Amino acid sequence: MSSMFSGEVNPGHMATIAALACVSVLARCFFFLSSREWTLPDWARRGLQYAPMAALSAVIVPEVVMSQGHLIHNLQDARLYGVAAAMAFFFVRRGVGQVVLGAIVCGMAVYLPLHIGLGW
Repeated sequence: MSSMFSGEVNPGHMATIAALACVSVLARCFFFLSSREWTLPDWARRGLQYAPMAALSAVIVPEVVMSQGHLIHNLQDARLYGVAAAMAFFFVRRGVGQVVLGAIVCGMAVYLPLHIGLGW
């Protein structure tokens, strides 16, 4: 049995945890250590505009198109119809306030009856 599960404290593990904590604190406080104001180059600022969408896509897309580690192979999956309804709502109502919340509500309104009612 590994020492991680036996309740013993391994000095190597403690050193790793301490090192990771120091790196994390240093990385988060790095911009506060300088006395002058930091400015990002234009190319970095443009790239950061796409970061939230890329992160959201990296989380959502695998959850929608995969089931138990494999691509879904039939159309009887409530997630597909929920995403289609949310996307349709988003593209029809684009530019109107609260469109993201409306897309979530619309997608769930399609997903839940199919998932709970039909067992998809």
